Formats: sequence, C-alpha cells, structure tokens
Amino acid sequence: MSKELIYLLLIFALLVIPRALQRFCIPAPLTCMVFGIGAMLWLGNGSHDPVVALLATLGISSLFLFAGLEVDLGDLRKGMWPLLAHLLIRTATLAGVAWLAWHYAGLPWQAAALLALALLTPSTGFIMDSLSQLGLDEAERFWVSSKAIAGELLALAALFVVLQAGDPMHMGLSSLALVAMMVGLPLLFIALGRWVAPHAPGSEFSLLVMVGMLAAYITYSLGVYYLVGAFIAGLVARLLQQRMPSLASHENLHALRLFASFFVPFYFFNAGTHVTREALSFEALGLGLVITVVVLPLRIAVVWLQRRLMFGESFRSSLRVALALSPTLIFTLVLAAIMRERFEVSPVLFGALLLYAALTTLLPSLVFRRPMDVDPLQADVTTGTPSDAAATDAGEGVSVRDDVQTEVNLQAAVRER
Repeated sequence: MSKELIYLLLIFALLVIPRALQRFCIPAPLTCMVFGIGAMLWLGNGSHDPVVALLATLGISSLFLFAGLEVDLGDLRKGMWPLLAHLLIRTATLAGVAWLAWHYAGLPWQAAALLALALLTPSTGFIMDSLSQLGLDEAERFWVSSKAIAGELLALAALFVVLQAGDPMHMGLSSLALVAMMVGLPLLFIALGRWVAPHAPGSEFSLLVMVGMLAAYITYSLGVYYLVGAFIAGLVARLLQQRMPSLASHENLHALRLFASFFVPFYFFNAGTHVTREALSFEALGLGLVITVVVLPLRIAVVWLQRRLMFGESFRSSLRVALALSPTLIFTLVLAAIMRERFEVSPVLFGALLLYAALTTLLPSLVFRRPMDVDPLQADVTTGTPSDAAATDAGEGVSVRDDVQTEVNLQAAVRER
C-alpha cells in the first residue's frame, strides 16, 4: 500500500470516525488517542512517523495560539478579586500536591512539580472549545472560562520556571530570551502589518500562524515546549487588537478554528503512538484509578466550596462550574510526556496519568450527557458568530457582557453582606 493512501486513510479515520462516535458521548480526542495506541501495538516503532509528528506540532501550536487569542484581559479584570483568590488556592494546592509527590512518591522536586501541574491544571483550550456544548448559562460560562484562562497563565509560568530551575545560568538566559521574544513579537506583528499586509490583502491569517509557529519553535528551543510560545503569540496578537484590528478579527479567529480543528486530532493520535506497552499494564490501570478517585473529587470539591463560600451560589450552579473545569487532557498529556523524556518516570506512572486524563475528560460528557470535543469550530456553529451575538444583543437592548457584569456585581454584594 502506498504512503499516500495510508495518509489518506489516516486522515479519514481521525476526522470522521471520532465525530461519528461522539453520539455515544465519547470525546473525539480520546478516540484519536486510542487509534494511536492501536497503531503502536500493531506497528511498534513503525508508528512513529515524522509527517504525523509535524502535523501534531501544528495541531498543538495552533490550539494554544487560538487559546491566547481568546484571552480577554477586560473580562479578567472584571472578576479580578475572585480570580486572585482562585489563583491563591490553586497555588496552595499545587504546592501541597508537589510536596506530597516529592516526599512520598520518591520523585525529584521538578518531576513532582510537573506531576502536580499535570493533575490539577485544566486544559483551557479543550474547555473553552467545549463550553458551548454543556448548556451552561452566561454567568457560569464566564467564570469557567475566566478561571480556566487564569489557571493556564499560572501553569505556563510555573512550567517555565520548573523546567529551567535545574540550571540557574540557563534559566537566566532563557528568561532574557523569553522577554526579548515578548518585546519582539509586537514589533514583528506591527512591521508585517505595515509592510506586508497592505500589499497582500487577506494575508493576516497566514502572518498570524507563521508568527505563532515561530514563537512556538523559540520556546521549544528554550526547553519549554511549543505551547508556551504559541500561547504568548496569540496573547500578543489579542493585545494588539486596537492597533491592528484585522489581526485578531473574527475572520482570522474563524480561520484559525478551522485550521486547529483539522490538525489537533493528529496531536492526540501521535500522543497515542508514544505510549509504551509497559504503560498499559494492570498496575498502571490500578494506580490511575486510585489517582482519579482521590484527586478528581478533591478538585471538584475545592472549586465547589470556593463558589459556595465566595459567591453564595446554589449547589447546582457551583457543581456545574466545578465539573466543567475538570478536564485536564492536553496539559496532562504534555506534562506526562515531558516527565517521561526528561525525568524518566516509570511507565506505570505515565500510564496512570493517561488514564486519569481520559477519565477527567469523560466526566463532563457523562454528567451533562453532551460530547465534549476539541473542535473550535463548534463555538461558531452552536452559539453563532460574535457579530450575530452583537446584533441580537443590540436588538434586545442588553449585551451578554453586561449580564455577566451584573452577575459579578450581585455576587460582590452578597459577599459584602
């Protein structure tokens, strides 16, 4: 069979079959990862294809580029004090879990910190792209997205520090390089917008993706992985929205959604092909179930209790927010791979983390009875475009953002009482 036909069959399998299985509330990323594991069991090392690896890199980078573009600092400022309290609680829980893993699991402190991040960090890209499928109201969606974004910013900063802390000199140089990149990206965007875009109408999307991949490669070269640079590039593009509105325009966001929805399945398939046979043992299964039974209820309880005490929300609303924040799929996969490659953690722990990621991802689908999926295009299909939403709000005389702000004000008044 020719390679061209194999790639065509793989594209069909990853883009069609997982979508068909979503009717049974099976998230498409899990199906793609199972396909990758099956390919590994069948072909062994022959399943490691450089073309698939490149497509996987495009997928994870474009997903975090899109996640950076989704950050709205204005919305984060509206819920600043509750989010700061959330981050303090998150920092304390991360430190506690890392300490336990360091002292009782026999892990180096860096691996223990990565384990804590892998267990406790929600996958913002996954959650944001699935919010429209959960049936949450506007206030609940606001808090879920805000908490997920704030938690991701904290996790990315912690990831950079942890991975560089082993060599202070390298950490200092990497920090300078990261600062230089953050200063240079706006200048690069502005230069391209001034000297290229006016002479090449419609090129803004290509320029955005190109700069995002460049930033992803820079952070990967610094030893921090692709997703950090891609996220920073998306965030910088969002911050330049006033000066360069076409860069983070709705058309560009829609195009990036399409781009990411095509390449992301290859990331999960490629992750499955790198699962070893030892990671599929019964010991790994047992440890994964223990971790899930212990950690997942605690995560849900912490968020639920926080919402109840700080906002006085109902039991049901607090639980819905906590459940929506439970998936950790992408962050767990990325950090588990880093732990295996750099710190040589046991295959049993690696397999346990994969099971934990799968179960946390399945939970919202089973509870809400709606399939969750990393498909940014779904947001447009189910909720309408931002322009449509704005038109509807204008007709009714009330905007969604005003409703969210009203909810924030009401919750603040409850706290003051």
